Amino acid sequence: MDKIIFSLIILFFYNNAFSQTESTKLEITHLTGDFYVYTTFKDYKGTPFPSNGLYLITNEGAVIIDSPWDTSQFQPLLDSIKTRHNKNVVMYIATHSHDDRTAGLAYYQKQGIKTFTTEQTDKIIRERGEERAEFLILHDTIFTVGQYEIQTYYPGEGHTADNIIIWFEKDRVLYGGCLVKSVEAEDLGYIGEANIQEWPATIKNIKRKFSPDYVIPGHQDWNSNKALNHTLMLLKDFKK
Repeated sequence: MDKIIFSLIILFFYNNAFSQTESTKLEITHLTGDFYVYTTFKDYKGTPFPSNGLYLITNEGAVIIDSPWDTSQFQPLLDSIKTRHNKNVVMYIATHSHDDRTAGLAYYQKQGIKTFTTEQTDKIIRERGEERAEFLILHDTIFTVGQYEIQTYYPGEGHTADNIIIWFEKDRVLYGGCLVKSVEAEDLGYIGEANIQEWPATIKNIKRKFSPDYVIPGHQDWNSNKALNHTLMLLKDFKK
């Protein structure tokens, strides 16, 4: 009898641990109003490293900004949105050419979702022979989806030559992607395609144009709206 009880306890903890591991592959957190931050993970130097995306629920369906970094979470994200909000995803915008932003282009296009990148991003991924978006953003654009306006803005080079940010005026939400570093970040991360010289001016362009209540960086913690200033500090320290 004791062996049976012991076996059941072990099985309980194993199943519980497994479900926790599975659940941490995709974290969804309410931001404000109809905005949700979703986070997926990928191993970086042997440790799961978080990558943030954003989705917005509108009367016409959901809009995803950037795709999961973990490719196994493409469909679970769609399923979670459907279960939580009874909405299908109708639009997906990738904010630059790295795979933590563009990995889902082909998959989501096959699901009938309208996929968008800028012309600059398209040029880069086309040269790499990677999957492209169905539609191109040729200049700074305001999309209207349901009751929301979604503004794309190219502030200049920084993390990459093609990085854009997304602005939601009504709710004062700024999605910075990898151009903006989390206050948790201790360095600039991957800078293999960065323009360190132009990056500070690019961040200052954003600060002059927008006054956000919420700032979502591409990686790590997003609970502080001081990420723009922190990015400038990291850039200043990098030059020393």
